[in-house]
Amino acid sequence: MSDYFAVFELPRKLQLDEEGLRRRFYELSRRHHPDFHQLAGEDEQAASLADSALINRAYRALRDPLARVEYLVALEGGQENSAPAKPAVPRNLLMEMMEVQEALEEAKGAGLDEAALERLRVERGRLLDRRAATEAAIVAHGAEWDAAVDQGADRAPLLTWFKEALATRAYLRTVIDDLSQALGEDQDAHVSHRRH
Repeated sequence: MSDYFAVFELPRKLQLDEEGLRRRFYELSRRHHPDFHQLAGEDEQAASLADSALINRAYRALRDPLARVEYLVALEGGQENSAPAKPAVPRNLLMEMMEVQEALEEAKGAGLDEAALERLRVERGRLLDRRAATEAAIVAHGAEWDAAVDQGADRAPLLTWFKEALATRAYLRTVIDDLSQALGEDQDAHVSHRRH
């Protein structure tokens, strides 16, 4: 797995200077863009193309705070690619989400009258708020991660916390998408952050 932080010569920290990252991206993009290597040999052109693709992937992963956390968790966890493994349903969320899923099935079975639709809208709104709070907590824990990196402290407990929080976020997103689909509404209109 490529270390995207190393591509930008950055430490594995979560609080980045986004403007500095953007400037470095443009600098590296100009240096490695295939258009600037058209007269080079095939090997150099191929290397330029590969480098350019790596720089683009790295920038996409690091420019967004949540994508950065997902990538760091995958990197620190030694996963083969940056996509996290499908998370297990967090225990503290399981019963609550089972109730929401049951309510969804009941509403579908009853034909989704206006009262059922309103109940699903309220549930979705509540879950959207909860997902937003989870995402804010994930980003806020970046300072704690960075302090642990600076101090050389054990980061394993934080890594575990991030994995659980990301699993909660993923599960909430799934249930929110199910509710949006049942409501016949475009789910992208209700997403606070793009999918990663």
